[in-house]
Amino acid sequence: LYEQAAKPCFVIAVGNCACGRIMFKDSYNSPCPVDEVVPVDAYVPGCPPKPEAMIAGIVKLIEKLKKADKK
Repeated sequence: LYEQAAKPCFVIAVGNCACGRIMFKDSYNSPCPVDEVVPVDAYVPGCPPKPEAMIAGIVKLIEKLKKADKK
């Protein structure tokens, strides 16, 4: 799906499980980190993520979008 998405495409990893597989590191349901499957543009840690962390992740994506528009 990532390859078929319209570009520019941004990926955000939300939560500790998506960011680093903290709790499910050696589990069958989390075979590899998300960034090994698709390139991740922003990480929002937390379980669950705090609103401040979500806002910081969105701000980071907006900054990347502005840089992509300038190219």
